[in-house]
Amino acid sequence: MELIEDMLRENGNLALFFIQMLSCDLGVADNRVVNLTQKHVRGRLAESLIFLKESYGLEEDGATINIYLAREDLANLSNMTTANAIRTLANFVNERIISLDGRKIKIIDEDKLLKISKIG
Repeated sequence: MELIEDMLRENGNLALFFIQMLSCDLGVADNRVVNLTQKHVRGRLAESLIFLKESYGLEEDGATINIYLAREDLANLSNMTTANAIRTLANFVNERIISLDGRKIKIIDEDKLLKISKIG
């Protein structure tokens, strides 16, 4: 740790880089907390699906989120009960926003998902 502190003291550009990266990460985390506490269930789940897509990317088909998630994990990520997550996922499937194949989630209508996320 001492070596890193010395490097930051001696190199202002490196210190500025780390400050900018940490500030950006803090801003993203702050936005996520606000979104998860102020949005309705649909908005929170849509936000989480977009977050997973951006964090883990998509499979080769260009639509399936590249992560296996239990419904309970998705519910926890979305700050809701598992029952609400399952019900909301089913609604998204019925509205043809996503499709489900076991633990895999395929985004069919990303524009609509983004709109739901923004509206909350």
